[in-house]
Amino acid sequence: MSWEQLTNHPPSPIQELEDALFREKGIRVLVKRDDLLCLPVEPGDRAFCGNKWRKMKYNVWEAKNKGAQTLVTFGGAFSNHVAAVAAAGRLFGFQTAAVLRGEPYFPLNPTLSFAERCGMQLAYLSREQYRHKEDQRLTFRSEAAQSLYILPEGGTNALAILGCAELAREILDEAQPDFCCVACGTGGTAAGLIAGFEGRVRTIGFPVLKGEFLFNQVLNLAGENGSPKASAWTLQTGYHFGGYAKWTPPLIDFIRYMEARFGLPLDPVYTGKLFFGVWDLMAKDYFSRGATICLVHTGGLQGVAGFKQRFPLAGL
Repeated sequence: MSWEQLTNHPPSPIQELEDALFREKGIRVLVKRDDLLCLPVEPGDRAFCGNKWRKMKYNVWEAKNKGAQTLVTFGGAFSNHVAAVAAAGRLFGFQTAAVLRGEPYFPLNPTLSFAERCGMQLAYLSREQYRHKEDQRLTFRSEAAQSLYILPEGGTNALAILGCAELAREILDEAQPDFCCVACGTGGTAAGLIAGFEGRVRTIGFPVLKGEFLFNQVLNLAGENGSPKASAWTLQTGYHFGGYAKWTPPLIDFIRYMEARFGLPLDPVYTGKLFFGVWDLMAKDYFSRGATICLVHTGGLQGVAGFKQRFPLAGL
């Protein structure tokens, strides 16, 4: 896989949704289908796609320029980012390794099974050790361990922000929304959108974790590309459903409705919570009449198989 193939891709499509609720509220709803921006390693896999593509783009280039042979990263056992790094290794000729939070559990879940098939080496730290993962001296069974390129948990760094800023400019080339809504884990995608929109579109992030820590995190990340205006973005912190891997029957019902009604597949960790939150805000008249809202479908669908395995009674 070449640099040209990574960068010279057509824009991911924008899908317009039609619904009686939107007509009632006088709102136009668009979905930026970044989940369809995908480089599969195996038939049908969705690991290297969406915001993971955007975040990895310049990091892959930097790793190649530095002569790195191994990509090393961190995450949980169901991490979209870990799967994306494993796929990037296969696609672009790197060895890969991941330091995982928690004890090993066998058989491996679908995310880690995929990562191993891609050749990724997996190491585990207890949750207490993982809090100090940057201080750990980790040795991987690889002759290339002297030439590592370290990617942070979630893949968010300055180069990732650059890639996500391009997503904002792509949206502006295709549409002129008033609001752009996106799910937030580490806040990197939201920060890239804020930087890329340069105040022309109000970005609304929907954190999937509890707590107020993400405000400063997004501000600092976006600030690396300028000083974002306070009026250019906000966070809606009431739609996390308890955090990662937390869900309720109404959330699952909503995800099933969205696929049946619009043919739009969502995941229960990120995009499902985002769309649920936007629909709830529309019903509460948060958006003014005449507004155009663009929701970014960041991907994350590789994690659905693991969710079904972990919560078979959820009905997803």
